[in-house]
Amino acid sequence: QIPKDPTQRWLRELAAMSQQLQQVHPNVLAKILKQRTLYHNEEIVVIDKPYGLPVHGGPGIKNCIADVLPILAKMLENMKAEPLHLCHRLDKETTGVMVLARSKEAAEKIRLLFKTRQVEKIYWAIVLGDPDPVEGVVEIPIVEKEVQSHQSHYKASAMTLAPNYRLCPEDGKVMKTRGNRHAERAVTRYRRLAAASACSLLELQPITGVKHQIRVHLAYGLGCPILGDHKYSHWSKLAPQKLPELTLRRLKLEQSKARHLPLHLHAHRLCLPLGQPLNFVCKLPLFFQKTLRKLELDIPKD
Repeated sequence: QIPKDPTQRWLRELAAMSQQLQQVHPNVLAKILKQRTLYHNEEIVVIDKPYGLPVHGGPGIKNCIADVLPILAKMLENMKAEPLHLCHRLDKETTGVMVLARSKEAAEKIRLLFKTRQVEKIYWAIVLGDPDPVEGVVEIPIVEKEVQSHQSHYKASAMTLAPNYRLCPEDGKVMKTRGNRHAERAVTRYRRLAAASACSLLELQPITGVKHQIRVHLAYGLGCPILGDHKYSHWSKLAPQKLPELTLRRLKLEQSKARHLPLHLHAHRLCLPLGQPLNFVCKLPLFFQKTLRKLELDIPKD
């Protein structure tokens, strides 16, 4: 049955949309991505990635972006076009700017730009709480670990922080420790754009590209998990996010339904230095805009 409450209806629609993308014919999915093309030239195709669509296949995934790249190439060009190539990845729940390459050579060139940190990436996220200080840099290494899920027999892997310093128990001073050799260096710049309803809108610039870096740095480094991030809201377990009273009120949500909230992380802007710098901006998805309005978070006009 269709929920009467508009918030419930809206969350249900989002979940249904993700499921729909899994059930459509690959040609239909390619057509959706074609409609979401922001830019293309002889080297690249830039799309606005929809919510809930995985980039790569895996268990239980019927449709993903990687699988429809040959179809999308033909739809954009002609029947003889070679398949498009992935240059970087976005999480399934992340929306926004994504670059695809038209040839293997172009893909390698662009992957190298990402790897050598020459691509400027700007994300926007709604987070719980208020970061202190309101702008700065989080530089804490990240490592993969196993976490216990609420289904006790199920182990999932997640990323976590591996700081290379600790507080000395005697005098409380910061001491350097030997880092975890599996940990990867991770650096994220952040600044607060707005704050209201026990939440903040942050602009983020990941300097490195570690898996789930922004989500882990915000949740565990700043203590401000992304709204709708049920994987990185508790240190030791996977469980639905606990929302502040005020946030629940503004979103007209009950805590028990908070698990349906989507992840509010959007790849907003990307600058690619290919000859001249190419700048791509993706406007916020509708659900993200609605949440901003409900939480009374005002986007700064700059």
